[in-house]
Amino acid sequence: MMRESDVPTKRKKTSNIKANQTGIATAGAAVSQSAKDDVEITALALQRGKLSPAMEGYFGKCEEKLGFVPNVLQAYAFDNAKLEPFVSMYNDLMLAPSGLSKLEREMIAVAVSSHNKCYYCLVAHGAAVRALSGDPALGELMAMNYRAARLSKRHRAMLDFAVKLTAEPWAIEEEDREGLRKAGFSDRDIWDIAAVAGFYNMSNRVASATDMRPNSVYHKQAR
Repeated sequence: MMRESDVPTKRKKTSNIKANQTGIATAGAAVSQSAKDDVEITALALQRGKLSPAMEGYFGKCEEKLGFVPNVLQAYAFDNAKLEPFVSMYNDLMLAPSGLSKLEREMIAVAVSSHNKCYYCLVAHGAAVRALSGDPALGELMAMNYRAARLSKRHRAMLDFAVKLTAEPWAIEEEDREGLRKAGFSDRDIWDIAAVAGFYNMSNRVASATDMRPNSVYHKQAR
């Protein structure tokens, strides 16, 4: 007569099959995390509205230069009256001439978004930091903890100010502004640091409220 103790091999095989199935399921889930992000852009059922010729042209330029239209623009496209000022503000703050470099502005965007834990902006602007700096690790450091990065005094002062403005805006005092001046920033630069930080605090909150999803292409950029 066969005893229970005589059949350990069968039990092990069954267990291994389950383990393998679990592993396959886990791997499949990991691969599919961003699979729907270019289709289900937000959790809101908003249909694209009629875009102005200027915004249609802008979307075309995005396709031409980037190869895709950023999902944040697709999300705002339900209302052209909201899309146009958003695009205008973004272009002015992030691309127009400034005492802050484009990389510095992107670093602010990621440090602020890290404090706010905004998934969309961390992914999208983390990719921008990697691309502009040529240093993938810098993008990760900005997203995880900028204080762990080997930053210049200028950049540390800039990010400390932006994150304090994010976390405790009421606590900003003259000594904070003076700290930026000592790090080499002009008063106009201080305005720009504050404006970029303020813009991403707004963007973070809208993105989080709507479960806005970043374009899947961002995940692989500049790695």
